[in-house]
Parts: sequence; C-alpha cells; structure tokens
Amino acid sequence: MALFREFQAPPECPVFEPSWQDFSDPFSFIRRIREIAENTGICKIRPPQGWQPPFACDVHSFRFTPRIQRLNELEALTRVKLNFLDQIAKFWELQGCKLRFPHVERKLLDLYLLSKLVSAEGGFEVVCKEKRWSRISSRMGFPAGKGVGSLLRSHFERILYPYELFQTGVTLTVSLTPAAAVMTCVSCQNTEPKAVQVFRLDIMAAGETFSGSVTDSSAVQQTAACKTVCVCVCVQMTRIDLYMCMACGRGDEEDRLLLCDGCDDSYHTFCLIPPLQDVPKGDWRCPKCVAECSKPREAFGFEQAVREYTLQSFGEMADHFKSDYFNMPVHMVPTELVEKEFWRLVSSIEEDVIVEYGADISSKDMGSGFPVRDGKRKLIGDEDEYASSGWNLNNMPVLEQSVLTHISGDISGMKVPWLYVGMCFSSFCWHIEDHWSYSINYLHWGEPKTWYGVPAHAAEQLESVMKKVAPELFDSQPDLLHQLVTLMNPNLLMEHGVPVYRTNQCAGEFVVTFPRAYHSGFNQGYNFAEAVNFCTADWLPIGRQCVAHYRRLQRYCVFSHEELVCKMAADPESLDVELAAAVVRELGDMIEVESRLRAAVQETGVLCSEQEVFELVPDDERQCWKCKTTCFLSALTCSCSPQRLVCLHHAAELCSCAASNKCLRYASDTHSYAVHRCHHVCVCVRRRERPESSAQKAGSKLTVEELKVFVEQLYRLPCVISQARHVRELLESVQDFHERAQAALADETPDSGKLQALLELGSGLELELPELPRLKQELQQARWLDEVRLTLMEPQRLTLELMKRLIDSGVGLPPHHAVEKAMAELQELLTLSEHWEERARACLQARPRHSLLTLESIVMEAKNIPAYLPNVLALRDALHKAREWTAKVAAIQNGNNYAYLEQLEGLLMRGRSIPVRLEALPQVESQVASARAWRERTARTFLKKNSTYTLLQVLSPRVDIGVYGSSKSKRKRVKELLEKECGLELDTLSDLEDSVEDTRDPAAVVAAFKARERQELEAIHSLRAANLAKMALVERIEEVKFCLCRKTASGFMLQCELCRDWFHGVCVPLPKAGSQKKLVSGSKESKFLCPLCQRSRRPRLETILSLLVSLQKLPVRLPEGEALQCLTERAMGWQDRARQALATDELSSALAKLSVLSQRMVELAAVIHPECHSLCSLCVCSPLGSGGLGPV
Repeated sequence: MALFREFQAPPECPVFEPSWQDFSDPFSFIRRIREIAENTGICKIRPPQGWQPPFACDVHSFRFTPRIQRLNELEALTRVKLNFLDQIAKFWELQGCKLRFPHVERKLLDLYLLSKLVSAEGGFEVVCKEKRWSRISSRMGFPAGKGVGSLLRSHFERILYPYELFQTGVTLTVSLTPAAAVMTCVSCQNTEPKAVQVFRLDIMAAGETFSGSVTDSSAVQQTAACKTVCVCVCVQMTRIDLYMCMACGRGDEEDRLLLCDGCDDSYHTFCLIPPLQDVPKGDWRCPKCVAECSKPREAFGFEQAVREYTLQSFGEMADHFKSDYFNMPVHMVPTELVEKEFWRLVSSIEEDVIVEYGADISSKDMGSGFPVRDGKRKLIGDEDEYASSGWNLNNMPVLEQSVLTHISGDISGMKVPWLYVGMCFSSFCWHIEDHWSYSINYLHWGEPKTWYGVPAHAAEQLESVMKKVAPELFDSQPDLLHQLVTLMNPNLLMEHGVPVYRTNQCAGEFVVTFPRAYHSGFNQGYNFAEAVNFCTADWLPIGRQCVAHYRRLQRYCVFSHEELVCKMAADPESLDVELAAAVVRELGDMIEVESRLRAAVQETGVLCSEQEVFELVPDDERQCWKCKTTCFLSALTCSCSPQRLVCLHHAAELCSCAASNKCLRYASDTHSYAVHRCHHVCVCVRRRERPESSAQKAGSKLTVEELKVFVEQLYRLPCVISQARHVRELLESVQDFHERAQAALADETPDSGKLQALLELGSGLELELPELPRLKQELQQARWLDEVRLTLMEPQRLTLELMKRLIDSGVGLPPHHAVEKAMAELQELLTLSEHWEERARACLQARPRHSLLTLESIVMEAKNIPAYLPNVLALRDALHKAREWTAKVAAIQNGNNYAYLEQLEGLLMRGRSIPVRLEALPQVESQVASARAWRERTARTFLKKNSTYTLLQVLSPRVDIGVYGSSKSKRKRVKELLEKECGLELDTLSDLEDSVEDTRDPAAVVAAFKARERQELEAIHSLRAANLAKMALVERIEEVKFCLCRKTASGFMLQCELCRDWFHGVCVPLPKAGSQKKLVSGSKESKFLCPLCQRSRRPRLETILSLLVSLQKLPVRLPEGEALQCLTERAMGWQDRARQALATDELSSALAKLSVLSQRMVELAAVIHPECHSLCSLCVCSPLGSGGLGPV
C-alpha cells in the first residue's frame, strides 16, 4: 500500500544580489558566481533595487492556447500505476467483466504495488506455496494480525493472476486429427488407436501474439522454443458440430460455449486459462483478440486546450481556480502549502486535477515582455535603457561574449525568448536544456514560480534513478527525459542520493540554470515569465560532450557544434579575449579528433574524397543516417545510396558495399584549415591582450633573458665599460628578486607585506618580469585573506551582509588553495549563521511560544558562532528578560504580602511582550483577570451611572469637603487646601490612593485610612457649623452664597441633612417620594443629601460583606479592597455605637413618644388634606425671603 508522505522541502539554492557595478556585465557576473552556483545546478539572482523593466507586451492582443496538464499523469511512478490499472481494466473489459478496484482496510488497494511485491517474491505460485502473504501484507503497510494476507491472495488470484498469465504469453493452440486417424500422445506414448485430440499450452514471450494454428504431433515434438504440456483427451467423434471449441475441438456443452465478439471463435469457459466460472454478461473477446487489442501505448504528451485565452481571461480563470481550491484569497495561500499540495496531487491516483499552462509561446509572434527596438512602437521614458540592457533576454544570447551570437538563424527558445503564462499547479517537468546550454528565466509579474535543480555532476545519477523507479516508461519511450513530460518527487530522488535544491522565484527575479543541470518546477499561481538560452566560453567543451552524448542516444542536434566553432574561428576579430582563447582550445581538440577519424577511414580502403561546402547543405540533408548528428567537417557516402551519409564515427554502419564505392566528403584540408584558423585566432588573442601601439611596442621593457644576453655580450667585448658593473648588479638584483618572488609565491598563505615589498622592488627594476602579474594576483588574494582574517577576529562586526560581500569579492579572485579554503570557511560560517538566524527568527515569531529551556539550548548552541547575529542576540535578550520576569514573579509570590494589582498588571504587560513561553504567565493573567472582575463588580455596586469619581475615591474618606466649582478648579483647590492644612504634597485627587500605592504594609494602610477619617469628621463638623451660621445672617441674606452654583438664595431651596447647606431646587435632583402605602404605614420622611455628600450608591451591608468574602479569596491586593475593608469596619463600628445609644432608657422613651406624635400628624394630615397625602414625605422649604427657614 503506497502511503503518501508529507513533502519535505529540499535545501535552498544560492541567491545572489549583485551591486550596480556587478550587474553592469551579465556574463562577467555569471562567470564569477559559476564556481558556487554550478554545485547546485540552479541559482537565483535579485537585480539591484530600482531595476524594474516595464512590461512591454500588448495585453489586449496577446492570445494563446495553453496545454492541458493532468497532474497525476506527470509524476513517473504515478503514471506507471495509472497505465497498469488502465491495462488491467481494459483486459477485464475485453473479457466482458467490469472491474471494480477493491478496498482493504478502508483504503484503495494498490494493485500495482501488490503485483510488484508478488513478482519480487517469486510469483503467485511461490508466494502461495511458501505462505508469504503475511509478509506481502506487512511490506504493503497493513497491520499484522488482521488476516489481510489471505484477503490480498484472494484479490490477486481474482484480478491480477489471469492478467499475468495473459502477459506471460500463455495461449491455446489446437491440434485436431481426423476421426479415423491413429494418434500417438507425445507425453504418454499411448498408441491405442482411438480418436484423440491433442492440444498444448505454449508459454510464449510477452511480445508474441496468440496463435490458433493446427499442428501435428511431430511439430509439437520439434518445437524446442516452447515449453509444451500435452493433455490427452479421448473423444469419440460421432457428429459434426456447428460451433467447436478452439481449445478442445468439441462442440458439446453449448451452454458453456463462448462466442468471441471480435473474431467469432468459440471457447468453452472451462477450457480457458484460467477457466471462467460463469458466462460473461457483456461483450467477450478471445485470447487472440485480447492480444491484438493490447498493443503498446502511444508516447505520452500534453494535449492542447480547445479554448483560446487572453491574459485577462486566463488570469481570471487561474485566480478563480486557486481561490476555490484553497478556499481563501489567492494572495493569502502560503507557498509551503501550495508546494506540499502539488506533490500530494501528482502522487495521487485517486484525485484527478487538471490545469492549463501557456508554455513555449514564441516572443517573435506575441512580443517580448522586455522593451525591444523592433520599430513596431516608439520607446518612451526609461524603456530605451532597458531595451539596451544586457539582462534583457532578447539581448543576452547575442552579446559579444555569447557563443550563440555566431549562429546566423533565429532558434526559437534558444536565441529567441519563449513566454510562459502559468496558473496554480501548472508545471514544467525534469529536463536539461538543448546542447546542455545555460538558461535564464525572468518572472515579469505574478505569483512565485517554484524551482528544483540537480547539479550537472548528478545528471546521470538522476537518469539512472528514474529508469530504476519507472522502467516501464523508458521501455516504451527511451528518450522520455528529452520530452519534458515527466516529474519525479524530489524527496524520492534525494532518498536515492541525488542532490536536489529548490528556490521560489518571485516577480522581478532571475533564475539561471547551468549546463547539464536538470531542473523542474511548478507555478504557485497566475504569473508571466520569459526564458532564453545562452552559451559562454566555458560552455564550448561541454557542448562538444553533449554532441557525443546525443550521438549515443541517436538524437537530433539543434545546430552543428563543429560549424559553430569553425565559424567563430573564421571571424576572430569579433571575439573577446576569453572566448577567442576557448575557441583556440576547442578547435585544436576538434582537429585532433577529426584527423584520427579520417586516418581510420583511409585505413579501411576509402580512396575517393570530395570537398563539400556543408554550410550550403540544409541541416536535415547532412544528418548522420545512424546517429542523427549534423555533419560539418566530414561525412561518408556510398554510390549505392547517394542521399544517405554517415559521420566518420559510424563509417562501418553506412552499408556493406566495398570501400572503393565509398567517398569521403570533407569541408577543407584538415591541416591547412587548422593552421589558418588558429593563426588568426591567436593573433586576435595577442592583440586583445596587448593593445599597445607601435610606438609603445618600440619602447617596451627588456626581458630577463635579454638582460642576461646583454650582460654576456658586455663582458665579451674587447674593452672595459665602466657601467658593466652596474648592469651586472641589476642582473643580480633581478635574480635575487626572482628567488624571493618564487619563495613568496610558494608560501602556503600569501603574505601581503612581503608581496607588496616585492612588487615595489620589481616595479623599480624597469624590466619585464614574468613574476609581477602573479605577484599582483597574490597580493589581491593576500589582502582579501587579511580582510577576512581581521573580520573573523572581530565577531561583533561580522554581519551576514559583510560575509556575503567578502564571498562576492572572493569569487572574482584567481584560484588559490588558501582563498578557496577561506571561501569554504566563510561559506560554511554564512550557511551556519543564516541557519541559526532563521531558527532564532522562527523562535521569536513562534506561536505558541517555545519554553525557556528550549530557547536556552538554542542560544547555547549558537553561542560559539563567531558572527554578529541580530536574531540570536534578540533571543538572548528575550531569555534574560524572561529570567528576570520569572524571578520577579517568584519573589512576589513568595513574599509576606500579596502584590498589588498594578504591580501584576505591569508584570503581565512586560511578560506578554517577551517572546518566551513563561510558565507563570497564565497564573498572573488569571489573578489579574479575577482582580479586575472583582473591581468591576464593586464599581457596579457603588458607583452611580456616569459618575466622575473613581471607585477608590468613593470608598476613601473625603478630602474635598467644602470645595465647590468645576473638576479642574476643585482639584486645584483641594490640593492647596491639603497642603495648607496638612503640609502634604498630592499628585492625585485622593491622597489615600497615593498612600496606598506607596506603602506595602497593611497596618500602615489602615493607619492612613483612620487618619483620613478623623480629618474628614473634623472637616464636616467645621462645614456644618459654617453652614448653620449662615442662618444668623438673615438681614444680609442677599450676600450669602448657597448651593453648587454659589449664588444667593432664590426660589425653592433644599437643605442637606449632612452638610446643612441650602441648594436650589433647579440645581440638584429632588429626593424621590415614597409610595402612598409607605406613608400610610408610618414611613419616615425622605432625607435630602446634596450631590457633594452623596457621591455614590449606598448598598446594604450584606452585599458589601459578600464582596469582602470574594476579596479574601483573591491572591491580589487592591487599594479599593483595602479601602472597602476600612469602610466596612467604620460602618460596623458606627452600627455598634448606634445600637448602644438606642438601648439607653432615656432615648427609648423619647423615641416612643416621637413615634406616637408622628403617627397622629400623619392621620391629621390625611383628614385635612387628602390630596396632599402623596407629598407628605417631601421636605419642602419656603423661600428664605418670604418668611421662615423651616420646612413647609
């Protein structure tokens, strides 16, 4: 049972970010990064910020017909399974049965895997005989002990075994004799004269067809290639039947006789191999017809869609598909999710997802995405700059350093870019570029494109793995990997040791693939890309290897490699220095091989030769008849078939004619051609390397050899020259310089100081010293090594960017083992640093957060990395904060007193900002939430709606007694008053609140509260006395200020029972009147309290006590809770004193008399003024100016 494992992403390929200077020369930059990038096969290049070519395609006229891709037919192993199941279903359909695939353990049985495993174990008979079905079950992943093995045997015997018999070639051939003939059975030698039928079972090859021919017994004996099993069936031929079984020759038991719907042959159900139990209900085919219908499948390829799209309509379809599939907006689907789902779908035989891909659209027809100077439209703005850029894919193949610029024709896809319009899951399969060339892909816009690459050194390994895993596909299609129609899961390749790398190409980024690097991928969503090939000087030997590989595979070439090299050699002035040198080497190798091949042909006796201008012959007329290679330097023909030719590698394969009939056709004389071309190319190289003028050449420096000759000549002269000693000293200095230079160049690690001194010395010798260029190179290497060494000595400034810059600068240096070692160390350090930086970043952003121990282990592992890692440092800082926070929480929890809510809230705020899982954080959150809930409940109990007071102010003794006005002025006056009377400095309205926040001792809190109580009582007594004294000023009543508004008396006034001040009826709310029932029953009059004295609700003592009980359960201290405790104690103390006062005899007698008097007054009022009964509970006072201060 094939179980799909979740896809594990391969490692990332290198990503390069060139500077503007590096970006100015594409081939130079690619040459610098090649040493690193070719190890992964692919790499990604991010252009400098600001390089954004405008999209130049005409979106309105752009129309294309995409390819149709069935995802589960792309993957090699899945396609093999689907083909196998299709053949099984077709086999049983031809047998007149409709196959239903069985389920085992509630999963679809993998018949392909079952067939493979049984075959690996020796076949059905061996597995049954040795009872290996339990082993087969366990290898398919089924649990042991459930009897799955017997079920697998039943399914195999019913479904697969008949098909395997058919595949092995088991057929029925009939041998009939006349009724009077005497037959001898081949096997049993029974010579009894009877009417006998002899038939045999021929075990034939899978490729042979079933035969129904009639043979005699001698033919049976003489057939050595067939394993014959003879069966004697004695039948008395008494009549001639209309239909006879082709196996046994009888016509009886007509109810068991099957008539083939294809050829009308007849067979008994019990004569078939294997026999049929019942007569099929549908159409039935005999074994011969089944064999004819089971022909090899056609080569797999993509179908073209019927509908033609514009960019807009395709984008709408693509976005709709992706959003519907993932059930979320397209831009919110993670790339990792799409990647895993893609590989799940291509590996599934049950889910059939179909997508469309606009691939291989020629930019010559539809226009390039880059601006081009084709005269079709005028370039505007910065389009002209991008039209001439080397990174414009229309220009890259034809740059001066490019080999392809010397191919005269436009090769679509190689020299002319192709366009690709993708949607989610549309893919490009494993392949390498034609002639193993480079390729470059630019994503103009849209969602990312995911790439996978395999380096060139593992190309043959990948091919062998794919052939091993899916041999059936390569049996029917040997050039499968050249057709771009097959995928294989990178995880499967990696399991077989194939190195695979990946990357996500985003809009505005390039992906470069290197020679012979297999690559594949898929699109994350709707996007538009453009790609083209290019070849640099280093590709030339690789291209020659590719042609040899094509020759072995008998694959057609896109162009002639030999013709391309010779064409470049014929025009050396158009080559740059590096390319010209590469052409010299390549041409030399070609001439050597060609000379050897021509000599071998001449040794066979071919004497006739003709010169041929192969450039004028079309490519399809000069292709080798055997290997399909395009010939250029030479070819061999024969008079028996003048149109047929072969390359010299296959001279023996041309025909069987005598060598005298064959003719060697050649391009030109080998030696003269080589000398002529190499001479011109080398002259070109010298001119490029030394472009001095004639005057400069005349004044060139002496060489060392010339100086030696000059010194020898000086001392051989028959005279004494005074300057000869100086010349000899110069020569000695040169020789000393040479020895020191050789020693310096032989150093394991270049010494910059020594090299700099040698360069200065050599420059002052005024001679042409061959060591100077090498010394300059090694000085560059030494300085780079010094910079690396100094940088590594200061890890605190060694950032990732600095490492990348050092690696980029080291890429351009000449090769040296010390540089390569330092580069390897830097690359390893960079990889390690990026790994830990990414890991630390993931930990910082992790949800849920990691524990303290986990992060401590990560920080300890990353501690020894000698680099500046911001994320690791941030993680270390977070751990430090987490430890401090944990210690502070522990100190608070283990203290003598509970912490205040404000402290816990501060801790909670700091703890939530720390990216570490804090074990105590949930407990603190719970405590804070409980305390806040208690405070909110208490506030709802005490505070009025829209109250301007805080809960703590309401529960604490008043400090604003006798202060009137707005809240700001009132706050200021309270502060001044307290500073004047108490000498205190207050920052808030409630001094008690400050006291509570500043102290942690409960006893001190209670003492502060008691002190405030005394101050409050003193202040209220003083205020009452002052307000009562106002009544004595009746003669100057218009000067006395009353009420909240602090104005004179007017209208109806109400007197507060507590502060005894008077208030205007329009400035304060009137007291609520009691009900008639309460008045009649003798309820007391409602007492009026002004808004300053009654700042809150007054709940019952029972309610307060329940709040206090809840408070006692909280492991948190609240200033409001402590204030409520003090207030409750104060209330209960007053209650005790009131009970004691009420219990005295004198007060009890007075209260009894007052109660009787009050009842009589109520009854009298009800008789005299019934209509005023409802107002008797109001204490209404007459205007002060109209007579009297008492209630009305």
